[in-house]
Amino acid sequence: MKKIKSKYFTYEELTATNTGLLNIPNAEQLANMQELVTEILDPLREIYGKPIHVNSCFRSALVNKKVGGAATSDHMKGMAADIKCDSNSLLYKLIRDNFKFKQLINEHNFSWVHVSYDHDNLKCQQLTIK
Repeated sequence: MKKIKSKYFTYEELTATNTGLLNIPNAEQLANMQELVTEILDPLREIYGKPIHVNSCFRSALVNKKVGGAATSDHMKGMAADIKCDSNSLLYKLIRDNFKFKQLINEHNFSWVHVSYDHDNLKCQQLTIK
């Protein structure tokens, strides 16, 4: 079984899908997931001090299509996570103020937060999707 080294997040939750489709990352996607966990998710959980729920992280191309994800979604590369907690606006601010990232998105009035990490593209882009 593939593993992720994380204090707070498991491989199973980072690859979970309710689509019924296989959702298994290859070695490159797994390495990207590990980097996302190491650079953003674990340290964010440390700062926040309470559990953070992962709605979606890695998505195979088929899973991404089934859930209506963008054709160029970083989820398919293992570089993105949709996360939530008891204060998604605070989660957004913590990421914005403490981390380098590719994208940070307030999704639907903080219903969840999308964060992506690509060490070659840390543009710290902030977006809102209504």
